[in-house]
Amino acid sequence: MGSSLRQWRRSPLAVAAAAGLVLAGCTVDDGAAPAPSAAALTVVAALHDQLPQAIKDAGVLRFAGDSHPPYRTVGPDGKTVTGIDPDFQQALGQILGVRTETTIVAGLPAALQGMLSGRYDAFNGPVKATAEREKQFDTVTWMTTRTAYVVPEGSAAGIKQTADLCGKRVAVVTASVVEGQLAKLSAFCEREQRPGVQVIGLDDTNAILLAAKSGRVEAAGMTQAAAIDVTDQQKGQYEYVTQTEEQGATTDNLALYTPKAGKLGPVLQKAFEELFRNGTYTRIMQKWALADVTVPQPLFDAASAK
Repeated sequence: MGSSLRQWRRSPLAVAAAAGLVLAGCTVDDGAAPAPSAAALTVVAALHDQLPQAIKDAGVLRFAGDSHPPYRTVGPDGKTVTGIDPDFQQALGQILGVRTETTIVAGLPAALQGMLSGRYDAFNGPVKATAEREKQFDTVTWMTTRTAYVVPEGSAAGIKQTADLCGKRVAVVTASVVEGQLAKLSAFCEREQRPGVQVIGLDDTNAILLAAKSGRVEAAGMTQAAAIDVTDQQKGQYEYVTQTEEQGATTDNLALYTPKAGKLGPVLQKAFEELFRNGTYTRIMQKWALADVTVPQPLFDAASAK
């Protein structure tokens, strides 16, 4: 089973109430030179000036977001959101001089369609950057991941390694990066003359975990970062196995998406470059124990550039 990794303790972050409002943030003392905390970030006027006029006039950057811990954990009220995504949104908003807000949607298809219809300006994943989607969206790659499969502790399914999923039922978030990886795992099973994986597509991470816990499926497929969070937050309840390269696994680029028509992508790329330059990116990734899936620099429309 995948090893359990220690994770930094989380604390909810408030959302800016007006453009340019400075908020207190969380910092990590890792012995290195301190990176700017959220409170230390200031507006980069040149980037604010490059924002589309509609966003400058509204003073807000509208994000779509589904329930996908540790990227976004939705509170009981259905509106309060904590996680990696709110941390990055807060930092981006402060640099750009606008506030940010998140509307919870039912999965990736709703986020993509909502952006194309103008309801949202961006979606921060986790979603793979693909050349096909980059025909309509600009992407900013800011992390990578591998695929993992979470199994309830003590499951009678006998899943000790990823190959044991052959012939089993696995739930994944519909249209997620994991769905493609699971198809590759199923192809591996068939090459081994074993039955393929039975894929069950559901709306979000909570739904696929519930399916695994209830016995509707034998495992829940998700990014490795999400699997680390699940096993850390629900100690003793779940274990996970990680897909290997032999089984078709690849290291996927996970990206922020924004419609090309909105002309926001180049500005968000520069804003992410600023977060990398001033150390905020490293601070947030270390806070969430994601040092293993960082990238050296943000990549703009990485899939199309290949």
